[in-house]
Amino acid sequence: MEIKYDVLEKELNTGNLQSIYLLYGNERYLIDAILKKIKKNFGELVLGINDIVIDETNSKDFIFNLEVPAFGYDKKLIVVKNSGLFKKDGRKKESTPFQKEVICYFEENSESIQETAVIVFIEEEIDKNEVYQTLQKNAVICQIDEIKPVALIAKLKQICTLYHVAVSDNDLRYLIETSGTNLQVLMNEIRKLIEYAGDGGKITNEAIDLLAIPQMESVIFELTDNLGNKKIDKAMEVLENLIYQKEPLQKILVTLYNHFKKLYLCVIAQETGQEITTALQLKPNQTFLVSKYKKQVSYFKKEILRQILQELVQIDSQSKIGMIDIGIALRSVLCTYCS
Repeated sequence: MEIKYDVLEKELNTGNLQSIYLLYGNERYLIDAILKKIKKNFGELVLGINDIVIDETNSKDFIFNLEVPAFGYDKKLIVVKNSGLFKKDGRKKESTPFQKEVICYFEENSESIQETAVIVFIEEEIDKNEVYQTLQKNAVICQIDEIKPVALIAKLKQICTLYHVAVSDNDLRYLIETSGTNLQVLMNEIRKLIEYAGDGGKITNEAIDLLAIPQMESVIFELTDNLGNKKIDKAMEVLENLIYQKEPLQKILVTLYNHFKKLYLCVIAQETGQEITTALQLKPNQTFLVSKYKKQVSYFKKEILRQILQELVQIDSQSKIGMIDIGIALRSVLCTYCS
């Protein structure tokens, strides 16, 4: 049974507990919050007795741990993380031997599993393979991805209110644009900002610039803004800061390439009347980036974007055979297109 996050949260708040859960997605903070609620409802836990953790290193022990009694307890809680059970085996249509073993076990022992265990599968991504289809009959399945900026703003503002710290929606929006939409990251950042502001204080853009760790994408937007506005000193400063922070040059190169590729696709989308969110494959919580891409597209002609992409590809190929230094080549590109 597939359900929404808020429905699952309300159900767990009532103390109700099912026997099998499949939680998947990239919002680790919310997944951990659900797991904590499940553990709270389960009751006393003793690691290794009725509290079992399975991951990619010991996934083959899953069935063995299901069969071993929870000595002294009625049930055991088994948390299975990134097991590979919900992945297709490359191009093969059939399940792996281990997946087939798990499918068979669940089909033959569904009643005993409900009586003796609570199983929580946690995955980042899943394929709706045979294991999924088998569990779908009895499991509670919830996809938990990064939430939209409006909901993020509301959640962060609620936390600030609890600590008697003022903050505007615009400043929180700026924090999201700076540090990204991952809730775990934002929670870490907002705690720093709350402590800095103090009881009765206020979080400002200046404090965010001072304390918040910008995600790479945000930094590349800043670099491109300077590039488009012909501010060579500022563009070079952004690049030097990335290098100073020990970001790998190859990562900077790849991120720049992906960014300019999106700008190029944005131009194509505008010419053909295609939705930019579709052309750039933006997630629902990334739609706020559309206006930023549109603004940056206005800085460059289509031919220039193509040239930049070609130069970045050339840097990559030549650096791999030792013909060029990535750092020097990137500085050269910035100087060329800022002139």
